[in-house]
Amino acid sequence: MSKDDKKIDFEASLKELESIVTKLEDENISLEDSVKSFEEGVNLVKDCQEQLQKAELKIKKLLADGSLDEIEN
Repeated sequence: MSKDDKKIDFEASLKELESIVTKLEDENISLEDSVKSFEEGVNLVKDCQEQLQKAELKIKKLLADGSLDEIEN
């Protein structure tokens, strides 16, 4: 399974991030679980940023000339 196959959509990523934040705010979480959750959160943030950058590029391209031919893949 490739990295792209593992990606989840933007909204699902945000919900998962909210869940991780709630988990990290729990005073009873172990250090090991905290680090693991933090790592998962960082990866989700990176994925969200990448998705936002791609969406921004598409919008700029559409506004410039109405075409997405060059950036679809």
